[in-house]
Amino acid sequence: MSEQVLYTLDPDEQPTHWYNIVADLPTPPPPPLHPGTREPVGPDDLAPLFPPELIAQEVTTERYVEIPEPVLDVYRQYRPSPLYRARRWEQALGTSARIYYKYEGVSPAGSHKVNTAVPQVYYNKVNGITRLTTETGAGQWGTALSYAAALFGVSCEVWQVGHSFDTKPQRRTLIEVFGGTVHRSPSRLTESGKAFAEDHPGSLGIAISEAVEVAAQDDAAKYALGSVLNHVLLHQSVIGEEALRQLAKAGETGADLVVGCAGGGSNFAGLAFPFLREKLAGNQAPRILAVEPSSCPTLTRGEYRYDFGDTAGLTPLMKMHTLGHDFVPSPIHAGGLRYHGMAPLVSHAVDQGLIDAVALHQNECFDAAVEFARTQGVVPAPESSHALAQVRREALAAAETGAEPVIVVGLSGHGLLELGAYATYLSGSLEDDPLSDEALAEALANVPVV
Repeated sequence: MSEQVLYTLDPDEQPTHWYNIVADLPTPPPPPLHPGTREPVGPDDLAPLFPPELIAQEVTTERYVEIPEPVLDVYRQYRPSPLYRARRWEQALGTSARIYYKYEGVSPAGSHKVNTAVPQVYYNKVNGITRLTTETGAGQWGTALSYAAALFGVSCEVWQVGHSFDTKPQRRTLIEVFGGTVHRSPSRLTESGKAFAEDHPGSLGIAISEAVEVAAQDDAAKYALGSVLNHVLLHQSVIGEEALRQLAKAGETGADLVVGCAGGGSNFAGLAFPFLREKLAGNQAPRILAVEPSSCPTLTRGEYRYDFGDTAGLTPLMKMHTLGHDFVPSPIHAGGLRYHGMAPLVSHAVDQGLIDAVALHQNECFDAAVEFARTQGVVPAPESSHALAQVRREALAAAETGAEPVIVVGLSGHGLLELGAYATYLSGSLEDDPLSDEALAEALANVPVV
């Protein structure tokens, strides 16, 4: 048996187009609605926030969208990202499963977020935009957008969720190294932020409101979102497209299980949607599984209905799984998974029974991450640890039955700037904080009735 563990692609094998799942869904997803009229939004409604190319990608039904050459030129610096066979972890687990992980931590900013940051900045640059505003949780998106903005000579202003701003100073510094400006959210710079106390722990919903408010008031500025929207998921599809090719190079005919962590949904969809295409076409039959925190269980306990993407109600209403736009998650270490909503396309796929979801406690996730680090030599981001924990469950189940499933898991980024979280886990002081029924009911109480 070959002991090969690394699978890559030749230059002529790399994807030249992004993949759009909308073209292959059995039923079309519900449209976003204008927050005032409750009618479907049109291009003019999105123009204050996004350049025309991104608006076109947001609504396109084309199956493939060509990747511009300037974007491909940046992608070539770190793509394809490697697909690894986790042989040492398999041995430690005593499993007959074959585990492959797609590792996005090799990007310049250390996560998958660069895949969409680069095209978003590029399209804004060609339209004469000189300033971008955005939000970030743990800091991966803010880092990626600041890096991409530096490449194209655009300024970047980031509102970071308060708890992450306070507890992840190295993330903040990295954003500043790449040239971004960071504000603690809620801030005193916006009306959206002033609605909350200065020491409020913040949420992605609040930070989105602040960034949107500032962008809408400046003709030279646009807003950039790191997850959730269709065009973001489109850009991330390079992950799954590469993984399919690499898995074939490993001698596999397909995957039996595809697993990814899900916060806003872009990392998960980027890996999963190309596999879902193959499933819908009858070429493969994978079970596709999204993993989220028990403290922010959007897919597993949220309601599938129209809600705002931000706290202040400045964004369009999107049909998605939601915990309520007023929901403020507990300050778990997986900051990128602390979002009240979910990508409408992921939500639609779950609603249609095409994708399953599970929620896990953070101690189990960090336990799996430490085990993975000690066998594979990669310290995972806390977000990715959720996917790894579910893979461990599946691998141990296979060990009991003797089954030999092919498992593909997304490792969305490294955790080298999250060592404070690992220190908390190793000291035994990490706490699980599942969402109570009472808190969920309270958060859902103000969701609009559409």
